[in-house]
Amino acid sequence: MNAEMNTKKNIKMNKNSNNGDPQSDILEITKRTQIKRLPQRGNYDRPLIHQILDEGLICHVGFVVEGQPFVIPTAYGRVDDRLYLHGSPASRMLRTLKQGVEVCVTVTLLDGLVVARSAFHHSMNYRSVVIFGQATVVEDAAEKMAALKAFTEHILPGRWSEVRPTTKQEVAGTLVLSLPINEASAKVRTGVPKDDEADYLLPIWAGELPLRLVALAPVPDPDLASNIKVSPSVQQYRRSFSKTVL
Repeated sequence: MNAEMNTKKNIKMNKNSNNGDPQSDILEITKRTQIKRLPQRGNYDRPLIHQILDEGLICHVGFVVEGQPFVIPTAYGRVDDRLYLHGSPASRMLRTLKQGVEVCVTVTLLDGLVVARSAFHHSMNYRSVVIFGQATVVEDAAEKMAALKAFTEHILPGRWSEVRPTTKQEVAGTLVLSLPINEASAKVRTGVPKDDEADYLLPIWAGELPLRLVALAPVPDPDLASNIKVSPSVQQYRRSFSKTVL
């Protein structure tokens, strides 16, 4: 199935689905999430959106304070259909978001450089997600602890069970916000360059240069005792890569 057919299928399914149905695999398309530029790359499939979020490590949070826009990079965690942000209660970003302002969160995975026969048609293969909404403070103790675990496990799976338990002071000193993943869309580019027809005869190499984020050998803390071995979560860490086929 090509990208254009996939997008049309998603839009058709959206029109026939219940608006805001958390059980639906296709998110409702809104004015804010509808892909206008190269719509054939748009995708509203909930599992795909979750997959991209789970593979990413950093999100960029966009918001406005007194007319001044800010975009802040930060770590995040996901549990089901909620994205969690956390940090110091003194954080300007978190203090602003907890007031219920509109927020835009983006996550991008760069999969490769698309090398064309002309500079004009050079591009990148990528997978991205944009989420709109309003964040709320997590007050429930169990949900807050689950979110803190999700942050750690998202960055390094298995690490939560290896570290000392989080203290009450640390929990109290951390502000956690929850953003529902209800108004969101994905945008994906895959494949080779799309050159002008006449350029295909030129003796110029074209194709894709794949890019991957990989983990290197762990470097121990200089203050670490010599008899402490590398933790399983670190030793077994591998970057996942989910090839999206549109």
